[in-house]
Amino acid sequence: MSHVLAIDQGTTSSRAIVFDGLLAPVAVCQQEFPQIFPRSGWVEHEPEAIWTSVLQTCRGAIEQAGDVEISAIGITNQRETVVVWDRATGEPVGNAIVWQDRRTSAFCRELRAAGAEADVVDRTGLLLDPYFSGTKLRWLLDTDSSVRRRAEAGDLLFGTVDSFLIWRLTGGAVHATDATNASRTLLYNIHDGCWDSSMLALLDVPSSMLPSVRDCAADYGVCLAEHLGQAIPITGVAGDQQAATVGQACFRPGMLKSTYGTGCFALLNTGADAVRSGNRLLTTIAFQFDGRPTFALEGSIFVAGAVVQWLRDGLGIIRSPEETRALAEAADPGQEVTLVPAFTGMGAPYWDPDCRGSLFGLTRNTGPAELAKAALESVAFQTRDLFEAMKSDWSGPARAGPEEEDTVLRVDGGMTASDWAMQALADQLAAPVDRPRITETTALGAAWLAGHHAGLYGSALAFSESWALDRRFEPVLSEADRDRAYTRWRNAVERTLSAP
Repeated sequence: MSHVLAIDQGTTSSRAIVFDGLLAPVAVCQQEFPQIFPRSGWVEHEPEAIWTSVLQTCRGAIEQAGDVEISAIGITNQRETVVVWDRATGEPVGNAIVWQDRRTSAFCRELRAAGAEADVVDRTGLLLDPYFSGTKLRWLLDTDSSVRRRAEAGDLLFGTVDSFLIWRLTGGAVHATDATNASRTLLYNIHDGCWDSSMLALLDVPSSMLPSVRDCAADYGVCLAEHLGQAIPITGVAGDQQAATVGQACFRPGMLKSTYGTGCFALLNTGADAVRSGNRLLTTIAFQFDGRPTFALEGSIFVAGAVVQWLRDGLGIIRSPEETRALAEAADPGQEVTLVPAFTGMGAPYWDPDCRGSLFGLTRNTGPAELAKAALESVAFQTRDLFEAMKSDWSGPARAGPEEEDTVLRVDGGMTASDWAMQALADQLAAPVDRPRITETTALGAAWLAGHHAGLYGSALAFSESWALDRRFEPVLSEADRDRAYTRWRNAVERTLSAP
């Protein structure tokens, strides 16, 4: 039986998972790598540390799998993170600037003040925010004059992490990315399906640096045998949230998934229609097959699972995430403590990179239980913000949205292991929340893309039919209680955004 190797290169760790011919995981290897914080708001990774962690986890997973044939490699990656390297040697010019990095906030404000954002939205579907790759790349080019000279001479290459890995795995033979990663750079025209000359001019980026853009399921060259012991075709690539959308089998317009990791990223499939958001959501490419993109509305929450890490590492009130359920259940129902976890600003639909977190409703009796409950509820409230915005954009008078009874949220990511948090989510959305049996949906999506192109796995329809439910969470909270809690949240957000 042929197998597929999925490389899941994330923000804090790299994982490699071997899937068999039935898309069941048979071997997993994971390795963390260092996070670099040069100053407040800056986040970097060492590209060589990423590369080493990918090689070691791939080798470890293949060794665990035993004597099996690996027929294809799928890659999924942290999106928007920028790497620049030498075309001849492959040596990075410096550290990768991570998607979380906020160093270009002032530059984004300058562009907005100059009236550039409307054109940016029209062309790329994105907003002018330091989250995206383009302004990070501009910063790298402008900070060191020698880097700018080398780039303009054609000696440097740019890529998101997928491109860097493809280039290294193929020995420099292929410089490519897929449409989903390209759509997160601020440089790609999602309507014309090409790098946008106006955006390149706005950000002063030489076109010679850019990778070719391909379908999610396509030929990306061959991984050299020297790396993994055998030559293996690379046949699937997608950014992590789009790979999770595929892994959740959200192929039909109106289907919605949300991934709860460090942050939360919700994508609503809008089919061939690139919906322009009236609520500051992003218009992005969900996946692309046969040159035809399927679009999505996306909402990005910067702090989801990270709020539980804060309870553990920042406050020291829990030792493990599992403790939050008992604490939340023990919280005093008479207290209405509200946490706005804007530790790195707020994402959709607010997009305020400069505001910071706040706590409301504290009393003398507030303790760990109330804080844990407020932390978990904040994830549900933020998701409802996205849910309401998506319903408004997708079900506007100009188009028919999904039927109300079909509105189900498919969830994945580490935080979905919390039954309490998932029930709170269903209660706030007033909609069912479905947790799948296989929660490694990001790697699963990458594996299916690669195996599908390699002829190992069947159609999207067949893959959809294999999706299996672990548990459905149905809403039980009354409408009055739900809306009263949400009003409390919105008041807290308004005060947070208006704080000096």
